[in-house]
Amino acid sequence: MEFDIISEDLKVTPGEYILHEPTQEIVMCGAFNRDLNFIRAIGRGKSVKDEISNFKKIRLTADERQDAQAGRCKGCGG
Repeated sequence: MEFDIISEDLKVTPGEYILHEPTQEIVMCGAFNRDLNFIRAIGRGKSVKDEISNFKKIRLTADERQDAQAGRCKGCGG
């Protein structure tokens, strides 16, 4: 697993997991606003609102992505 800086050309979508660097926690993005320079996310049951520079996007390799999908429910395919 690698982490990418969220630059001007990189976007984060709601529902995507990202790293909050100050707390070193993986959180789920709830809102991304480039104009106001903030991301609102949820982690450990708490809401976190911080500058975009304090978050990093998670990049998985092809093998890591395949391993993550292998653990999903086979009954409904979801």
